[in-house]
Amino acid sequence: MLLANGGIYLDYNATTPIDPQVVEAMQPYLHSNFGNPSSSHELGRQSSRAIQDARLHIAGLLRCEPNELIFTSGGSESNNLALKGITHKHAHKGMHVIISAVEHPSISNVCQYLMEEGFRVSFLPVNGRGVIDPAELGEIITSKTLLVSVMHANNEVGSIQPIRELSDIAHDAGAIFHTDAAQSVSKIPVHVDELGCDLMSVASHKMYGPKGVGVLYSKQGLTLEPIIHGASQEAGKRAGTENVASIVGMGKAAELVTGSLDEEMEHLTALRDRFQTDLKEAFPQIRVNAAAAKRLPNTLSVSFRELTAIQIIENLPDIYLSMGAACHRADGKGSGVLEAMGVPLEYQLGTLRISLGRFSDENQVTLATNQLIKTIKYLLNQ
Repeated sequence: MLLANGGIYLDYNATTPIDPQVVEAMQPYLHSNFGNPSSSHELGRQSSRAIQDARLHIAGLLRCEPNELIFTSGGSESNNLALKGITHKHAHKGMHVIISAVEHPSISNVCQYLMEEGFRVSFLPVNGRGVIDPAELGEIITSKTLLVSVMHANNEVGSIQPIRELSDIAHDAGAIFHTDAAQSVSKIPVHVDELGCDLMSVASHKMYGPKGVGVLYSKQGLTLEPIIHGASQEAGKRAGTENVASIVGMGKAAELVTGSLDEEMEHLTALRDRFQTDLKEAFPQIRVNAAAAKRLPNTLSVSFRELTAIQIIENLPDIYLSMGAACHRADGKGSGVLEAMGVPLEYQLGTLRISLGRFSDENQVTLATNQLIKTIKYLLNQ
C-alpha cells in the first residue's frame, strides 16, 4: 500500500487498512441509523437487523451457524473469553490447559493468570519451522486436560499449524479445542467444520475491517462463563450495547474476503516469493524463518546476524515494516517465537517481518526491496 506521504506499508499482520467498501457500509450507522439494537422501535430494529446481516456474512466466511458467533471488542477479548469462559465454567472437569510455545500474549498471559488460580498449564514445543508435531500433544494430554489452545497461523513467521490433527487428538481425550485465527482469516481458507475446533477467535482489523471489534465462534451446545456481565446482549454471553457500525464493517469485510480469497492468495504468494528471492540473492547469508513450513501467503520473516532490526528500521523512514509482532516491546530481549524455534539470539535481534496485503502491488515491492537492499548494504559497510 502506497501511503499519502509516499511511504510503503508492509505491516499488514499488525493491522490492515480499512477497505473503502467497508467504510461506505459503516457510514449510515455512524450518522442516521444510530439506534440501540435492543430498542423496540424501528430505529432500534434497523440496527438489530444490521447486526444479524453482519453475523450471516461472517458465518458464511467461517462456515458456521450465525448463532454460534459472539461479537467482542477484538481478538484479545475473544481469546480471554474463550480461555476464561471455559476454565471458569468447567473447572470441575479438569484443571489442565495446554497451549503452544508460540501463542499471542492474549493467550499466554491469560494462562499465567490461570496458573495463579490453580490451573496447570503445559506448553507444546515447535520445531525449527515453527510447527507443532501432533505427537507432542498426544504425549502430554490426559483425561484431566480441559482445554487445548493453539493458534492457527503465527503472527511473526506465518507458519500454519496442523489444527485438524491437533483438535482430533484433543477431542479423543475429551478436551475442548480453541484456535486463535486472527492472523489466518482473510489470508487462507478458515472453516470451522474442516478445522474441527470448538472455539475460534477472529479480529476485524486483521481482515480490512475496523479496529475494536471481533468475534468468538463458540460451537453450539458449548457453555462458557461470560467475562463481561450485564444485560442479555449476545445471548447473554457478552453484555454491553453492541458497536453497531463496527460490527457492520466487520460483516462487510467478511463478505469481501469471501468473494476474493483465492485471487488474493495467489497475488500475495507471488509478491512474497519475489521479495524473498530478491533478498536472498542480495544477502545469501540471511535466514528465512519458517521457509520450509506451510505458511501464510503474505508473510516473510528474515533475520540478519550482522545488524539489528532497530538499526534497519530507523534507516528506512519511508518503509513501514516490523521487527516482529507489533505487540512486542523493543526491549532487546529477542522474540519468544524465534527462541522457541531455536533461532540464535543474534539472528532474533536482526529479524524483520514483512507482511503484504490486499493493496500491495509489484511496483511497491520493487521500490521497497530496492530501498531495503540499499539500506542494509550501507549499514553493513559502515
